[in-house]
Amino acid sequence: QVQLVESGGGLVQPGGSLRLSCSASGSTPGRNRMGWYRQAPGKQREMVATIGTDANADYADSVKGRFTISRDNAKNTVYLQMNNLKLEDTAVYVCLFQTGWSNSWGQGTQVTVSS
Repeated sequence: QVQLVESGGGLVQPGGSLRLSCSASGSTPGRNRMGWYRQAPGKQREMVATIGTDANADYADSVKGRFTISRDNAKNTVYLQMNNLKLEDTAVYVCLFQTGWSNSWGQGTQVTVSS
């Protein structure tokens, strides 16, 4: 079983930046994929960015050029640097730890972009 601890959400003005972190502990296979999804009120959960242990990353089109995902494999930690935040980035951001046979989800952290 994998436990995920997220941090870094908060309130920021449009154009501002935030950095999210998610650390995994427990049964964490060496080969895995970590990342972030988000869910805004009234909308479906959507992928934001994911990254494998080989550093191969995927991004949603809506965040390309503004968000950067990275990871520290030794610490089983993934980071999401979010720059130039927009009102539409407001959502609960949820961390994902994915292996070939299971997905583990964090509790989520609120990101609110507001003037």
